[in-house]
Amino acid sequence: TSKITFAGAGVAFLAASALFAGCGVSSDPAPAVRVDPGLVAQREAAGIADCPETPAEAAPVADGLPDLLLSCLGSGRQVNLAALRGTPMVVNIWAQWCAPCRLEAPFLKEFAARAGDDVLVLGIDYADPDPALALEFAAMAGWTYPHATDPLKRTAGPLRFQGIPITLYVDADGRIAYREVGGITSTQQIVDGAQEHLGVGV
Repeated sequence: TSKITFAGAGVAFLAASALFAGCGVSSDPAPAVRVDPGLVAQREAAGIADCPETPAEAAPVADGLPDLLLSCLGSGRQVNLAALRGTPMVVNIWAQWCAPCRLEAPFLKEFAARAGDDVLVLGIDYADPDPALALEFAAMAGWTYPHATDPLKRTAGPLRFQGIPITLYVDADGRIAYREVGGITSTQQIVDGAQEHLGVGV
C-alpha cells in the first residue's frame, strides 16, 4: 500500500480573511487558519479525519488538480490540492444542501471503507454556508475520510464544473483521469471507476 507524498513548488494562494494573494516559491507547510473550536470538536466526535498535511505551494501537473489552497472542514489545517500525490484519489465535491449528494453518500462511505489505504477519498464541501450543518451531514452519512471546504466556489473554474455533485478520479501523479458528473448510484460504480481509471481494484 502506497503512502501519500507531496512534491512540487510553484505559485499558490494563501488564505487571509477569505482573500488570497500570490506568493513565491516555498516548501513550507500550509499555514494553519483560525477555526471555531466547536467545529473541531464536532469533526473529531464524528471520527472524521483531518486533511493530509501539504506544503503551502505546489506545481500542478498537466490536467491535474490545481495549485489551490483550501481550508479543511472542522480543522485549522489547509490543504493544497496540487500537492496531493503518491496515492490514487477519489475526490467528491458535495454540499449538505444538495439532494443528489445526500443520495450518493452511502456509496461513498462504503467505497472508502473498502478502499482503505489503497485510494485516498477526499471530499470538498462546496458553496456551503454553514460548516456546522456540513459536519452534521457528514457525521450522519458516516463519512470518516477528510474534507476540504470551498465556500467561495474557487474550485469550479480550475476543475471545470458547473454543478454538483461531481466525482474526480485522480491518479497517483495528481492527474485527473476521469470526471463523473452527477450523483453516484451505487458503490460498484465507484469500484468500477477506480479499476478503469486508476487501475486499482478494491
